[in-house]
Amino acid sequence: MSRFFLKSFFLFSTFLVIYSCSSSKKAQVDTIDEDSLKREQTIVPDTFVFPDVPDEITKAEARAEYLVMHYWDRFDFADEKLTLRPEITEQAFVDYINILSLVPFDKAKESLILTLKKAGADNVMYSYFGTLSDKYFYGSNSPFRNEEFYIPVLQELVNSNFISEADKSRYRFQLEMVMKNRVGQTANDFSYTLASGQTKKMYSIRSEYLVLMFSNPGCSTCASVTNALAKSPTLNEAFSMNSPTRTMITVLTVYPDEDINEWRSHLPQMPANWIHSYDKGTVITKQKLYDIRAIPTLYLLDKDKKVILKDTSIEAVESFFAKPNE
Repeated sequence: MSRFFLKSFFLFSTFLVIYSCSSSKKAQVDTIDEDSLKREQTIVPDTFVFPDVPDEITKAEARAEYLVMHYWDRFDFADEKLTLRPEITEQAFVDYINILSLVPFDKAKESLILTLKKAGADNVMYSYFGTLSDKYFYGSNSPFRNEEFYIPVLQELVNSNFISEADKSRYRFQLEMVMKNRVGQTANDFSYTLASGQTKKMYSIRSEYLVLMFSNPGCSTCASVTNALAKSPTLNEAFSMNSPTRTMITVLTVYPDEDINEWRSHLPQMPANWIHSYDKGTVITKQKLYDIRAIPTLYLLDKDKKVILKDTSIEAVESFFAKPNE
């Protein structure tokens, strides 16, 4: 993935320069009259070529919107051999993701659906674009992970006649999971059990902000994330605002697996000012309350347990607390 990401970075940087320069040459156009700006976009075989953006479109935002809606106009979706050429097709897809970030979500969603419809020219191609979407929008290690972009894709895939029932079943499961605990929604409640054996509800935690961390004592990445959060000046500053009358921040770790003895043996190594718990009976996993695809998984919730950050990073959590919060 790294070579696609690096190449995409340079192509994206080049595009931004062209994008900015083009938008400054003439008086800017605020809207696009699609009928008057239709151009014959000749399909170029055995490669990917960017569409020609009409000169009449001079406003930067309008050029980006035209590009995402016509991005694949010159690509031969009927040539399934291009699914075996990642340096062409997969690279074009990575560049496409970068451009999606430049337009409003509704336009990006429209473009994603249109892209899949175009890919329907060939069953193999359609399946391949589903796989690329899975890899880059849903993959735990993808730098482009974006469930909100993936949702409209999944909604198309689960109703498609171009893919196998086995693939549709997998996509249905993914759609079920990504629709849970979305940003802005109230997170699913669950019971957590302390080392003392006492069981409490996550909703019972009274705190302005709750960092929820699903982790495993045998996971080296979990140890690194725990250490980074414990030493974070930003989070420690938030902790310093906790008082007997107000709790600014709480960190709740949840062990979602079954080896409780291993979890107990690791507790002395965990930060003392956090709450450490395990999921008794692995209910979270069995009831599919959270989509724990990789360990650790981090969420940031507000005082009403609404999701601020989902399946997020240390950097995003620190960035949030670095900003003034009312």
